[in-house]
Amino acid sequence: MIDNIDNKLPLILAVDDNPQNLELILAYLEDLECETISAADGIVALEIIKKRHPDLVLLDVMMPKISGFEVCKKIKRDPQTADIPVIMVTALNELGDIEKAIQSGTDDFLSKPINKWELVTRVRTMLKLKHLTDKLERTLAYLSEMEKSSQPTQPG
Repeated sequence: MIDNIDNKLPLILAVDDNPQNLELILAYLEDLECETISAADGIVALEIIKKRHPDLVLLDVMMPKISGFEVCKKIKRDPQTADIPVIMVTALNELGDIEKAIQSGTDDFLSKPINKWELVTRVRTMLKLKHLTDKLERTLAYLSEMEKSSQPTQPG
């Protein structure tokens, strides 16, 4: 099991405007020890991300209102959410689309139709990386506090 700082299950947000695709993704993730939530568009996804700060976002590219590319850019530009891994899920296979996904800040991408084992493997890998990154950041913050508290105070 991969757990976060509160020993809660990792939270995965799946975003897709197609209900069948969303249902399939959530079904594929059932074998993982994680909590899943979903959004049907990018605007709702951004609201959920601000409130719940998921450990991973599975993000469809082609959506109404705001594209997955734009959602990913907003996630990665915000210091509060920039560390959340994003896997873009797309039916687009053109090299330009892959380049655009990378430029928007995605950490990985999957092509539709989604292969269950590929999805599960990539999700596990991203969650492990997120867990290790979070652990490293906590350790560095702790060491920084220890360093500050061990320094003698300077006379004013």
